[in-house]
Amino acid sequence: MRKWFPLSLLFLYAGIVSVSAAPTKAIVKPDYQDQIPAWLAENHVPAVGIGIIEEGKIKEVRVFGELRKGVPAPLNALFNVASLTKPVTALTVLKLVNDGRWSLDEPVSKYWIDPDVKDDLRYERLTTRIILSHQTGFLNWRSLTPSHKLAFTFDPGTRFGYSGEGYEYLRRAVERKFGKSLQQLSASLLFEPLGMKDTRYGWDAQMDGSRFAEPHAEDGTILLKTISEGSPLDMTKRTGISAADWLVTTVPDYTRFGVYVLQGGGLSNELYRDMTTPQVAKNAGVARDIDGMGLGWEVIHLSHGEYVLTHDGSDRGVKTLIMLLPKSNRGIVVFTNGENGRRVISNILKASFSDLRTELAKYMDDFQ
Repeated sequence: MRKWFPLSLLFLYAGIVSVSAAPTKAIVKPDYQDQIPAWLAENHVPAVGIGIIEEGKIKEVRVFGELRKGVPAPLNALFNVASLTKPVTALTVLKLVNDGRWSLDEPVSKYWIDPDVKDDLRYERLTTRIILSHQTGFLNWRSLTPSHKLAFTFDPGTRFGYSGEGYEYLRRAVERKFGKSLQQLSASLLFEPLGMKDTRYGWDAQMDGSRFAEPHAEDGTILLKTISEGSPLDMTKRTGISAADWLVTTVPDYTRFGVYVLQGGGLSNELYRDMTTPQVAKNAGVARDIDGMGLGWEVIHLSHGEYVLTHDGSDRGVKTLIMLLPKSNRGIVVFTNGENGRRVISNILKASFSDLRTELAKYMDDFQ
């Protein structure tokens, strides 16, 4: 086992509340906080950040470990959160729908038709509802097709098929209508009102690179590009805006976002129900009303009326998760900067939601 450097254990005092929930409802508990450094070390994951929501408020935020070897991870460490970008994009667009400035069910072809599919009239079936619930018929990325061009692999609206391209399609349509970038729209609708001052789509040169949680490979080595002399350079950071990937944020910022979602996200009751209701079964053979894809969120129904809104993210050297339970008004955000981060996340989930361990066993085990 490689040497583990002193961990960084920091607290978010603003917004911390004392709670008196029953022990089975507690999330981060002392009986496993001491195990986190060992979980990181045995899985070669340098850092993990955890945001805790209880009774609809931020209880605490903690960051353990290192950004890179010998550099303790601060509370405001900047993470690429991979596909946790998508719930932010979804809520941005739904807020436009809520304000009457965008339609959930109008064909987006009114504003954008990708040149790759202009001769396939199935593009007329693409709506915001279909896109946000991953029913476009597109593969995750067009580069996965033999031609490296966007193409329908099934009829839109007929089944689930996870697609970052779908979210990018929607971004282009929204930006075309409003004449603003997704960054500008999200900043005005979410980031600025919620105080998410360290959040933006893609890497910005003005961001503090010393706070960036560098991604790490399976063996714990940093994922860097090198020049001919062998000197390390920062891994290439995505600077363009993507609706599906490479949101850069901090655990405190994203936990604020989680609280806002639990509070209704500024949406009408009807639109919030649309967001949190499965639109399509995510897995074959599973009833849609038990396990499915809502608008930007996977929805899992549990016993006693409880349900889960969740999403995870996975880029090379980055594994992330958000899990919210609207009925009990609690949730968790977990960011890691290691390729084996899912194992750490699995351990944290099992220890965090002891009262739901049986019901969420398959989901938690999937992270192994």
